[in-house]
Amino acid sequence: MRVVERVAPLVPQLPTRKRVAAYARVSIRKEKSLHSLSAQISHYNEFIQKRHDWEYAGVYADEAMTGTKDNRPEFQRLMEDCRAGKIDIVLVKSISRLARNTVTMLETVRELKALGIDVWFENENIRSLSGDGELMLTILASFAQEESLSNSENMKWKFKKRFEDGKPSTIVMLGYKLVGDNLVIIPEEAEIVRFIFNEFVSGVPRVIITEKLAASDYRPKKGGKWHYSSINCILRNEKYAGTLVMQKFFRENHITKKVLRNNGELPMYRVEDSHPAIIDRETFEKAQALLAEKYSPRTARRRKGTQPSKPPKPKHPLAKKILCGLCGKAYGRSISRKGTALEYVSWSCYTYSRHGKTACSAPPIPERILLDIDLDFEKVVVQDSETLVVTLSNGAETRVNWQRPKCKDAWTEEKRQQAREKAIAGWERSRAKCQQPQE
Repeated sequence: MRVVERVAPLVPQLPTRKRVAAYARVSIRKEKSLHSLSAQISHYNEFIQKRHDWEYAGVYADEAMTGTKDNRPEFQRLMEDCRAGKIDIVLVKSISRLARNTVTMLETVRELKALGIDVWFENENIRSLSGDGELMLTILASFAQEESLSNSENMKWKFKKRFEDGKPSTIVMLGYKLVGDNLVIIPEEAEIVRFIFNEFVSGVPRVIITEKLAASDYRPKKGGKWHYSSINCILRNEKYAGTLVMQKFFRENHITKKVLRNNGELPMYRVEDSHPAIIDRETFEKAQALLAEKYSPRTARRRKGTQPSKPPKPKHPLAKKILCGLCGKAYGRSISRKGTALEYVSWSCYTYSRHGKTACSAPPIPERILLDIDLDFEKVVVQDSETLVVTLSNGAETRVNWQRPKCKDAWTEEKRQQAREKAIAGWERSRAKCQQPQE
C-alpha cells in the first residue's frame, strides 16, 4: 500500500538585523562645533538607515562635554541602553570622540565587548571585537590622551601670559561683564552688590540679607535662589573694590579637571585699580573686618594652616535619618546651653536653619520625641507639627502623632523665679550706677 505524506513548505528565515547606534560629541559650545555635531548626527542617521541589515537604534550626542570624563549624560544613556540589550553595534567617528582618557576608553570598550557589542571607529577603521582591536585601541587612545594633555598645557600657558600682562580670563560675576580685556560695570547688578555691602556694614546678619533678597525682585547672576554662601562670596570678593587677583583657583589635571583653591601651589597675580570699583575701599575694608570678627583666633589659625584641625566628631545615630517633608532636606541637631549645663536639644530642617522661615516652614522637633519612638526605623519624615512618617527597617511605613511643645509649658515656675531674680539684679545695678556721685 502506498503511503502519501504531505510535506509542509519551509518558511525562509529572514536574517536578523543588527541594532546599530552612533555616538557623537563636541567639547566646546561654538557655532562651528555645533555645526559639526549636527553634521555628525545627520551623517549617522542616513548611514545607518541605508543598510538593509541594520536597524536604526538612535544617535547619542553630547554637546560641550569633555572627553576626559565619563559623566556625560548621553554617553551614560548609551551605556545604559547597551546594558539593557537594546544595541548590537556602536558607531563612533574616532577614538577621541568616545574618550580622550585611555583608562575610560578601554574600560568602556571592554565592558561592551563582554556584552557582545561591537564598537566601530570609522577614522581608524578599528572594530573592538576583531583580533587586534584592543591592541590598536590602546596605542591610539594613548595618543589621544597625550593630545589632550598638550592642549591643556597650551591653554595654561595662554592664561599665564594673560595673567602676567594683568588681563583677566573669563569672569562670570554679579555686577561686571568682561568686554575685551576690561571689566565693565552692569548698573542694575551693581545696585544689588551695593545693597548687600550697605546692609552688612550696617549690622544686618547675612541670613536676614538672604531673606530680604529672596523677597525682593533682585535675582542672582545665573538665576535660581539666593543662598547664604552666595552672600559670603560677594562680601569677600576684592574685585568689587577695584582690585583684581588672578589664579586663585586652578585645575588639578587634564583628566579629572577638578578645581582646587590655590594655596601657594601656583603664583597669583594682583593688580590694584585695574577696573572701576562698585564698592569704595573704606566700605570694603569694614566688611572684611566684620567678617573676621565672626571667627575666633583658633579658627583663624586653623584657616591659615598653623594649627591642626580637631578630629571629626563621632556621627550621631539619628544623623541623616530625620528628613523634612516640605523641602526634602535633612534635619540637623542643635543644642541650647546655659553655662555648662545641657539645656535643650532639638532637630531642625537645614533649609529653615540656614535660610529662614520664608524658605521652609518645617517645625523643629525636640530630640526626646524622636528617642521616644520605640521602633527600629530607617528614616523619619516630619510632615507637619503633628505627624511623623516613620519608615521601618523592613520597608513598612507607619505614622506617629506628636505634639509640638508650647512655650508656656516650657516656662516653669523655677524659670520664672530665675527671670525675676535676674531682672531685680539688673535693676539694682542700674540704680546703684545712677546714685554714684558725678565727678
